[in-house]
Amino acid sequence: MPGPVRLEGRKGLVAPMTTAAVAHEVIERAVELACRAPSLHNSQPWHWVATPAAVDLFTDPHRVVRSTDSSGREAIISCGAVLDHFRTAMAAAGWHAQIEEFPNPNRLEHLASIYFTPLEYVTRVWRDRADAISRRRSDRLPFGPPRDWQSFETMLHIACESDLVAIEVLADNARPRLLDASRLTESLRRDDDYYHRELDWWTASSNKSEGIPPSALVSRSEADRVGVDRRLPASDCGDRRATAAQDQAKILVLSTPEDTRADALHAGQLLSKVLLECTMAGLATCPLTHITELEASRDIIRNLMVNNAMPQVLIRVGTAPDVEVVPPPTPRRPLSDVLEFRR
Repeated sequence: MPGPVRLEGRKGLVAPMTTAAVAHEVIERAVELACRAPSLHNSQPWHWVATPAAVDLFTDPHRVVRSTDSSGREAIISCGAVLDHFRTAMAAAGWHAQIEEFPNPNRLEHLASIYFTPLEYVTRVWRDRADAISRRRSDRLPFGPPRDWQSFETMLHIACESDLVAIEVLADNARPRLLDASRLTESLRRDDDYYHRELDWWTASSNKSEGIPPSALVSRSEADRVGVDRRLPASDCGDRRATAAQDQAKILVLSTPEDTRADALHAGQLLSKVLLECTMAGLATCPLTHITELEASRDIIRNLMVNNAMPQVLIRVGTAPDVEVVPPPTPRRPLSDVLEFRR
């Protein structure tokens, strides 16, 4: 076991911590599972570096979708989600992950260093959450109303309690204004050739390990029944879930006090928790970020919220038919492309 590693605390305090060596195979399995996390257009903007002392997470600047994410905020949200997925996978493997955020102020792309100590006992909850990672998917079809919503909402707030990120469920009568925000975003981007070229690239069927596959796209009529999702190139799948005349999902907003890089990272971590809790409860989900990309539509969302916080990401939560054939998992980049080991 390596010696003590000294971590710089947020208030300048130095605290000793002992980190244990973890087998490469455990790290590989955890990273591979963590990379099932959602990201903008399935861009997977993360890079992992494992050393004997820690595992480090970086943003990959070459995979930031610049047409929609010029500041890199959504890439950091995606990395926050993959970071929490990784923590979950390591806990299920018997390791507690202690995370030091933004450890190097001279390298903005260095988001976290993760250190490990063995767990005395792996709870059923950690195993269930890790299992949920493989089952979770972004479902862009219309949803039925979520089952037992009142009791689940209470449980969700308890399971995902955070001092850094707030969860708010928008009122059902906010839906028309959400539609306005979504339409405004599309209208402002109607003549943005760069945006549409990038969108076409990320949804091209030739992408084998990244992007949005045809099986995850929806037809024009299906998109119209959802209303609030990003307008992607239409599929030719016809009209599925005909029993759902209109989307009846609940809409959650994850918001932060400000709009810093740390806020985005925290929002991504809570996004992971919410998605996994919903998946364990048998609920379908779809993150929405397009209406937080432009200030005009973002302001509409803020005006719908009870608090005056900064909306980072929205999530549709509802039910999908149990008998439905589930599309194959969306592709992910090879592990060798996202993880490297260094001495």
